Amino acid sequence: MADTKKAAAKAASEGAAALKVHHLRPAPGAKSAKIRVGRGEGGKRGKTAGRGTKGTKARYQVPEGFQGGTTPLHMRFPKLRGFKNPFKTEYQVVNLDWLATHYPQGGDVSIEDLVAKGAVRDGELVKVLGTGEIAVAVNVTANAFSASAKQKIEAAGGSATTA
Repeated sequence: MADTKKAAAKAASEGAAALKVHHLRPAPGAKSAKIRVGRGEGGKRGKTAGRGTKGTKARYQVPEGFQGGTTPLHMRFPKLRGFKNPFKTEYQVVNLDWLATHYPQGGDVSIEDLVAKGAVRDGELVKVLGTGEIAVAVNVTANAFSASAKQKIEAAGGSATTA
C-alpha cells in the first residue's frame, strides 16, 4: 500500500495521470491459483478428486432431495384434486336477524346503507339470507335473496327488490 501512495505522490508531482483502480494489483502471495481437480493422477487432487472412494456420491452428482431409490416424499403425498370454477359469483351475506337489530323501526335498506353501517364491503355483491326473524316492514334492495329471506320480509309487510 505504501508503494501505491509513493507512486501517487510521484505522479502528482510530475503532472502525470492520477492513480486509477485498474492500476491496483493484489499483494504478492495473496492470491493462489485455482486447484483443478480430477486431471490425472500426477496432480495434487487427481484420481478421486476429493470425492472419497466408491459409492454413488463419488461417481456422479446426486440430487439434493434424493432418498435412496424409494419414492420421494413429494410423490407419495396425494395431489390437489378438484376444480375451481372461475365464473362462480361470491356474495357477502347479511342475515335477517342483523337487519332486525340494526333497523328496529323498519324503513328502506339499500346496499349503500349496509356499507355505511359496516355490514358489507363496498363494491361487492350482497345477498340477504333468511337466518333469524324480522317483525318490522323493511324495503330491502340487494343483489340476491334466499327464498326464505324473501318470504319472511314479505310476510312482515316489507319488500325485497333485486338490484
